Amino acid sequence: MADIDIDDLLEELPTLSGVAAFIAVVNNMHWFRTLGETPSDNDRRIAEAYGPALGFPEAEPAFLFDWEDAAAAAESNDINSPSWEAEEQLRASLTDDLLAVLDEDTFEMVLTHINESTIPAIEAAAEDAADYLRIDDGEFVRAAAGAAVQAVHQAALVMLTGADDDHPFALRFRLFERGRWPIGVTGASFLIY
Repeated sequence: MADIDIDDLLEELPTLSGVAAFIAVVNNMHWFRTLGETPSDNDRRIAEAYGPALGFPEAEPAFLFDWEDAAAAAESNDINSPSWEAEEQLRASLTDDLLAVLDEDTFEMVLTHINESTIPAIEAAAEDAADYLRIDDGEFVRAAAGAAVQAVHQAALVMLTGADDDHPFALRFRLFERGRWPIGVTGASFLIY
């Protein structure tokens, strides 16, 4: 598999036809551009749809306006929480669906290509946002970039499997597209910076 050119592979397999366009979208997004700003009605609608789609209908959107609150929320976000478990189950299900049409080597090659093609833009955007907001905290930058990279991975799975636009990962990615940082569900709140 190592001798196969990724560009040839993306052209040959219909399942992979949207990868180049997806990478272009990710690299041209306005990552983190609305952090701390008052949410628009559309931001609220997307956020209100996320909790129920993930299986947490009680999770009300809570927009954070201060970076220190966002950093604390991200730091305290439990990776063994029920919402994290729900996301992991969704990720595993989408992965299984994709592995039903792609072999494991191709799957890994495509996701590695997406990561390598998008991580630099995401990291640069997180640094730019920190500079703009005068946040002198490398951990904040790493957490924001890491969350965005995870959202790209999840959105890639949605795109590659043809899952619905109202899939929780698609909704989460849309919030990132709108310049937000959806941190996660904690208790009865869906925290968004």
